[in-house]
Amino acid sequence: MRIFDRYLTREFIGPFLFCVSGFTVVLLSGLLFQLTDLIFVNEVAVFTVGKMLLYRIPGTAVMTLPIATLFATLLAIGRLVQDNEMTVLRGSGVSFPRLIMPILILGMLVSGLTFWASEEIVPRANHEFETILRQIVFSEGVPVVEENVFFHGGDDRYFYIGEVQTKTNELKKILVYELDDRNYPSIISAKTGIFQDHTWVLFDGIYQELDEEGFVQFESRFQRMEIITEQEGEIYLGNQRSVDEMSSKELAEYIERFQRGGLKVRSLVVDYHMKLAMPVACFVFALFAAPLALLGKGGRSFGVVMSLIILLFYYVAISVSRSLGVNEVLPPVAAAWLVNALFAISGFIFLVRSDGLR
Repeated sequence: MRIFDRYLTREFIGPFLFCVSGFTVVLLSGLLFQLTDLIFVNEVAVFTVGKMLLYRIPGTAVMTLPIATLFATLLAIGRLVQDNEMTVLRGSGVSFPRLIMPILILGMLVSGLTFWASEEIVPRANHEFETILRQIVFSEGVPVVEENVFFHGGDDRYFYIGEVQTKTNELKKILVYELDDRNYPSIISAKTGIFQDHTWVLFDGIYQELDEEGFVQFESRFQRMEIITEQEGEIYLGNQRSVDEMSSKELAEYIERFQRGGLKVRSLVVDYHMKLAMPVACFVFALFAAPLALLGKGGRSFGVVMSLIILLFYYVAISVSRSLGVNEVLPPVAAAWLVNALFAISGFIFLVRSDGLR
């Protein structure tokens, strides 16, 4: 069995590496066409565009890992089924779950790699890419602050901007979280505001001071408030972080801060759980696709077609599930894990019944 385990592992690794490299190149090619416009339209240096492309490689490669796992599983086992090797091995008395054990272990390893890269490498690379892009956009006079981002504003002060009206430069759904000398937080929430000349001007809001247990000990409403900072507007370019630019730990810290201020960040809570659920898709695809490959006698062609169908259904289902979570139809945890759970349960059932498929 050790010989077969190594044999099946080689059958998996070849298509897996091919899919990762192939899909990464294809996706980066599409991005390259967009970045080329920066060279000719915005007169951005070729070296800068090259750096941006380099920073996009980790996120693109990680995105292809679940897809590559699915393709490699169906192609590897499909090839053994087509050549009747799987039939011979199963006829010798070895159960199908034991035969595909290397595939399941590889799926778990790829899931672990995906999670590690998504936490340690991808957020930093995405942040460098977005920072360069923001600097280019800022040079054209577009508002410095983006919507639906967090950033550190200096002096133990953190901002969240929900919406940005690009035509009027008006900011909406603003929340400011800051600590005093005793590390007791105060929270400022405002419906609208603007940033100009080192000053945040907030309108129609509430100021709250919290005690060490998180209870409101002082609250007052205001029509206008100014927060003066020594930082230039451009400094916020490097401080802004979207969900894709944060690890799950960083996102959890921001969510906890702003939930204490009464701000609804349900979409961010869903995205937090998605950050944990999406890497598991690699293992789920291996578990689901392995027994499914027994149905195909067409070998690689069956694997390719079935992979495309599964991917289409999976990512459409993920989008629908996330939307249900954001709109409070499903709890955030359920919205993030529902599709993975359905695929995993189906795969487990197929696997248990696989020895009946001859």
